[in-house]
Amino acid sequence: MRRIVFPPVETATEDGLVAIGGDLEVDTLITAYQQGIFPWPISLEHPLAWFSPNPRGILELSELHLSKSFSKFLKKNPYQVTFNQSFSEVINQCAQTYRKDQHSTWITPYIIEGYEKLFKQELAYSVEVWEDSELIAGLYGVCMGDFVSGESMFTKEDNASKYALYSLILRLKDKGIHWLDTQMVTPVVEGFGGKYISRPEFLQMLSKKDWTRKRSEIF
Repeated sequence: MRRIVFPPVETATEDGLVAIGGDLEVDTLITAYQQGIFPWPISLEHPLAWFSPNPRGILELSELHLSKSFSKFLKKNPYQVTFNQSFSEVINQCAQTYRKDQHSTWITPYIIEGYEKLFKQELAYSVEVWEDSELIAGLYGVCMGDFVSGESMFTKEDNASKYALYSLILRLKDKGIHWLDTQMVTPVVEGFGGKYISRPEFLQMLSKKDWTRKRSEIF
C-alpha cells in the first residue's frame, strides 16, 4: 500500500496552495480530504494543485436560511430529484460551466477521471434535478464517512441548482450530518447561510468526523 504524504497545511501560501503535482488516485484523494486538502488545477502549466484555504467555506445545516423567493418556489416546485443516478453526466455538465471572468473550467478531464474513480468506490455522490426526463441541474461532491463536500454544480433553469443543494441539505440533516464543506462561499451557498471559518477551526471540526460510514447509509 502506498504512503501518501502532503506538506503540513500550515505551510500553505496565502492563497492556500499546499502542493503541486501528484496524482488523483483514490488513496491520494482520501488522504488529501482527511487532511483538509482538495485538488484544484490552477493553470495549463500546473494542471494539478492542492489547496487548503484559510478561511474555509462551510454550510452549518442548523443555520439553513431560505429566502422568501425560494420558499415561494418550493411551494410550486415542478422538478424531481435523484441521488447518484447520473454522476458522469453531472460532473461533465459542471465541467462545461464557466464562472464569471473565467475562460476555462477547473474541472479537467483528469479531474473527471479521478472523481469517477471515487464514485465507483462509493466515495463521491451526485444530486440530479430533472424536469420530466431532462437533466436540468445537479451537483457532485465527496462523501467519505460522514464528511461530505460540495465540489461543483450546474443549472439550466432558475432555482434548479438551488433545489439540488436544498435537497442535499435535507438529506444530510436527516442522516445526522451537521455541516457541509463548500470550500468557498458562492452566492448560492451564501444564500443558504454559508459562511467562512478559520482553517484551524475547520481542521478541528474535520478531526471529529467518522470516516467509516458508508455512502449507502446516507444516500
